[in-house]
Amino acid sequence: MTSNWSGVFPAVTTKFHADESLDMGEMEKNFRAQVEAGVDGLIVCGSLGEASTLEPDEKLEIAALAQKVSAGRVPVLLTVSERRTRTACDVAARAEAQGLDGLMVLPGMQYVSDPRETMAHLQAVAGASTLPIMVYNNPVAYKVDVSVEMFAELAANERFVAIKESSDDVRRVTRLINAMGDRYRIFCGVDNLALEALTMGADGWVAGLVDAFPEETVAIYQLFKAGRLEEAREIYRWFVPLLELDVSTKLVQNIKLAEAKVGLGTEHVRAPRLPLVGEERAHVEAVIDAAMKRRPQLPKLAA
Repeated sequence: MTSNWSGVFPAVTTKFHADESLDMGEMEKNFRAQVEAGVDGLIVCGSLGEASTLEPDEKLEIAALAQKVSAGRVPVLLTVSERRTRTACDVAARAEAQGLDGLMVLPGMQYVSDPRETMAHLQAVAGASTLPIMVYNNPVAYKVDVSVEMFAELAANERFVAIKESSDDVRRVTRLINAMGDRYRIFCGVDNLALEALTMGADGWVAGLVDAFPEETVAIYQLFKAGRLEEAREIYRWFVPLLELDVSTKLVQNIKLAEAKVGLGTEHVRAPRLPLVGEERAHVEAVIDAAMKRRPQLPKLAA
């Protein structure tokens, strides 16, 4: 399958039962809803997928389910976000052996690496398989910034094909393009900057609220690509209060609550996370409920 990725790639949540075991049935339902809505890829076991609470065997099991649902229709990427470089390389090799289409790779977790260490980690993971890699850059959450200059150096390695840009600075899209042209496929990783990033030349959107609202997310992207900007903008403006639920330390709980409300998941999380309660829960519910009452009728899209 090609690694010339573009479009909407959901960062899917990991569904659990109340006892914290994997809920494969709920995951299959959600993955299927994403593919049927017209997404362009699936990314499993990322930050939104509670990767820090998952064992490598569980990650490969979830990825296998996504492969089954996709059935080759869209690429399936496994997130590699391990604490130890050697473990990250092992996960990458196992992903290739399982037939996955690509990897989304982060710097090593729980350690704020300097640029030399960050580059060594990324290059080591790239060398552990022949799979194409999307590098996830999120200096806001993880305090490690893969700079434009670092991406220019990584460009010599053909394994690195895409960037999930989550620096919270939409100007980074232009800086990457100015420095390297179309060398990388650039994806916006911040939900409430997605249309802005697409307008500035991003190729796609690694989305979060898509997990609860796949049709609306796909519609925004497809309308934008069709040059129907005003229609895309109208849906996006409706969507922004929901999209802002992604820009939070509680993004997992926020999005899982939205999934539960629309019938595409449950609120179960793995500790130390706990479901939302009190005023915090009431606020998120109010945002979701207000949006549901004004949910737009989507225009007809090209088949």
